[in-house]
Amino acid sequence: MSQARAHAHRVLQEEAEALLLIAQRLDATFDTVVEQLVSSTGRVVVSGMGKSGHVGRKIAATLASTGTPALFLHPAEAMHGDLGMAAPGDTALVLSNSGESDELRALLPALKRRVSCLIAMTGRRESTLGRAADFILDTSVPREACPMNLAPTTSTTAMLALGDALAVAVMEARGFRSEDYARLHPAGSLGRRLLLKVSDLMRSGDELAVVPESVTVHDAMTAITRARAGLACVVDGQGRLVGVLSDGDSRRFFVQIGPEAWDRPVTEAMTQNPRLIEGDPLAAEAMESFESGPLRFGDMPIVDSEGRPVGVLTLKDLVRAGILPPSSRDE
Repeated sequence: MSQARAHAHRVLQEEAEALLLIAQRLDATFDTVVEQLVSSTGRVVVSGMGKSGHVGRKIAATLASTGTPALFLHPAEAMHGDLGMAAPGDTALVLSNSGESDELRALLPALKRRVSCLIAMTGRRESTLGRAADFILDTSVPREACPMNLAPTTSTTAMLALGDALAVAVMEARGFRSEDYARLHPAGSLGRRLLLKVSDLMRSGDELAVVPESVTVHDAMTAITRARAGLACVVDGQGRLVGVLSDGDSRRFFVQIGPEAWDRPVTEAMTQNPRLIEGDPLAAEAMESFESGPLRFGDMPIVDSEGRPVGVLTLKDLVRAGILPPSSRDE
């Protein structure tokens, strides 16, 4: 093993062991903090200085994106007017490994007067921050991964991981669902996969070719051309789908029958029992239907509860809308 990899292995090992220690130390205080955040009618005001502040920004963003309104308050800026960002009913989550940062020590008295509850995430319970807090989440670690035991490394990893654990626990307690997550992430493929439904993308009206089963292949092809569609939905006397005729179906039928194929019944050329989509599922689910088996058509009919065609969904429209396979993930 190279020296560089040996250093990396040591750092990762030390930080992983520190996280296990924190997991083992979790107690009823964590439950109380979760209950506080869930029951609070205000926001979570996250604050921290230096590297702890960088971690705090990420925790605030994670809380906000998972259903808990949160913001980051810079300790120094707070003392020059930004303290107004905190309001009665808010809960403060303050991060500091030492608990003795000059900026935080100056901020704490004023912050406590503004918020309803102060939660400390610190490695020193007896610090100024620890004594000022209503609840303490212990992030103490045996040592920093820095060879000089100086640069915030293991301690910030501990804060970040515990912040994630807190956000997820609160999210679960709120009953936060994928639909809720999508509403907060409307941009990007993630939001589109969780929000867009088939009805948002399907082609209907003049773009839907529907013909009765009594017509000829020529009539069905005319309907396809008029709708600029990829296939025609063939329906029975009650308007229920009995098959589809695609360009490929018509070409194969012409090769088999010859020129007289134009005047033959469409039922002889159509594909019976085609793959279809029922109701109005998420577009992402429809994408999975296209991918779940051999793809014969680039279009798929959409039918209502009675089996009547209401639209056609095309694979091109799904791709164009950014509905990607579930293996893709937003950053």
